[in-house]
Amino acid sequence: MELFEKINLEKGMYQSKGKSLTDVLESLDPSSNYVGTEIENLDAFSRQLKRFDIKVSGEGSDTVEKFFQCSNSAALFPEYVSRAVKQGMEKANILKDVVATVTNIDGMDYRSISSNMSEKDKELKVVNEGAFIPQTVVKTNENLVKLHKRGRMLVSSYEALRFQRLDLFTVTLNQIGAYIARAQLKDAVDTILNGDGNSNACISVGSSASGEISYDDLVTLWAQLSPYELNTILAPTNAMKKILSMSEMKDNANSSFIKKGTMVTPLGAKLLHTDAISGDLIIGMDKNCALEMVKAGDVVTDYDKLIDRQLERAAVTCTAGFAKIFNDASVKLTY
Repeated sequence: MELFEKINLEKGMYQSKGKSLTDVLESLDPSSNYVGTEIENLDAFSRQLKRFDIKVSGEGSDTVEKFFQCSNSAALFPEYVSRAVKQGMEKANILKDVVATVTNIDGMDYRSISSNMSEKDKELKVVNEGAFIPQTVVKTNENLVKLHKRGRMLVSSYEALRFQRLDLFTVTLNQIGAYIARAQLKDAVDTILNGDGNSNACISVGSSASGEISYDDLVTLWAQLSPYELNTILAPTNAMKKILSMSEMKDNANSSFIKKGTMVTPLGAKLLHTDAISGDLIIGMDKNCALEMVKAGDVVTDYDKLIDRQLERAAVTCTAGFAKIFNDASVKLTY
């Protein structure tokens, strides 16, 4: 199969709206063409790496300069950077356990929808023949979702990096991704606590005012969320220590926490440690109903600079924001 060797790679491939270089390559060289071959496990981008014999990881990985053996292979470098950054985001990211859905948009303006129902609205009463059927009102929010560009600047010369192994450079790019993921999580927590600008700040279950978190506090958190499910608890380090030190949480030698480091709560919710929360509070939520993530594209790199070996001040960014879906699907407890 030689189709992938005939593709002429150039800068214009990065200008396809809403598509990464990998997406463009897949449209020109579908992976379905390789089913049953020895490279069927590779996507279109990985096949291009194989075409130019570029090894980006593992023992004997190539140096950065291998990408610049010709203009075609140089066009692959920005996508390699983007993928390495995304890999770092995925490793450090707990947003998948916090957001209910991810919406991808082409522009920068987006209005989410919401449906804030009263306790009476939530009751599914018997509807007699010919009687009025209760309504659930879904409306567009008044204010736009605030999108934040998060990223890092690559500040280095090509001469400083050209002989560096790609697996080592990947570690650096992974770390950039981790920084972006942590910044986005802070944006998500801020939206949960303070709302998305549409008068929907987080509901509070009150304060225990004791400086401690008790099992009763967790039960209160669970009860306040009803009829939503308490399936996620976000807690900073100090709160994590208090929760894990509860008598109800004490582990014995056969516990999953001691064996595997798996954290559980008496209520079955997933306990997530994060430094995105400041102060003496924890957040309880139904991750299936509480938060929407809005993304304006994926990881974006300054492809012109990277292809031309102008690494100095080359930006790697990701633009995203968050919106509340059901405001009462998340609550906070101050202790």
